[in-house]
Amino acid sequence: MIRASNIQKFYNDLKVLKGVDLHIEKGTIVSIVGASGAGKTTLLQILGTLDVQSNKKDSALSINGIDVTHLNDKELAKFRNEHIGFIFQFHQLLPEFTALENVCIPAFIKKTPKDKAEKRAMELLDFLGLSERYHHKPSELSGGEQQRVAVARALINGPSVIFADEPSGNLDTESADNLHQLFFKLRDEFGQTFVIVTHNEHLANMADRKFTMTDGHISSTTKVVAPEVTSGQNGPQPLNQ
Repeated sequence: MIRASNIQKFYNDLKVLKGVDLHIEKGTIVSIVGASGAGKTTLLQILGTLDVQSNKKDSALSINGIDVTHLNDKELAKFRNEHIGFIFQFHQLLPEFTALENVCIPAFIKKTPKDKAEKRAMELLDFLGLSERYHHKPSELSGGEQQRVAVARALINGPSVIFADEPSGNLDTESADNLHQLFFKLRDEFGQTFVIVTHNEHLANMADRKFTMTDGHISSTTKVVAPEVTSGQNGPQPLNQ
């Protein structure tokens, strides 16, 4: 699913990533932990193709068997929209649009017909317990509801992998716990891979594998037996790609 080798990142004389190697299998939930400044978010942004490694010529990054290091900007944007979903600490919903419209945006960029995009968006919002919130704007939603809308937006194009940067960092304890359980339910329903940067030890230890970063390196990898999460039987099916 994801293979990265010798990923490095420099900002002038500051070395943020110092040769990261990792392999993430399809359908797994992986957490990345470490102290502030260890390079977690920088690594996530490079794996998610939002940033580029400094040593592009002597490193490698492939996602779903596609070598993304050789895609031009237009190809990379298309690949990102179709294969990758993002969830951030601050949901980054567009305030002028409703929940339904926010979820549909990546599908519209992909040129999915409006009726098909809206049908899929409603299926996801229903699945996430937001069937009464289609036409509410972000300001009319709770923090947990806003984050679930962001999750639906990340899922709309049926991505192979979802990258999450401190996804529960802005939520209260109950909403955070619900979001954590949701990730496992989504993995079971749709088979997506999740890569999650988090300071939340509970979430980190729920993952199938935990990467610990120290000073720009992955210093340890822990295989975790994740708790079993009961999945619903009537969730929406992924769109055909």
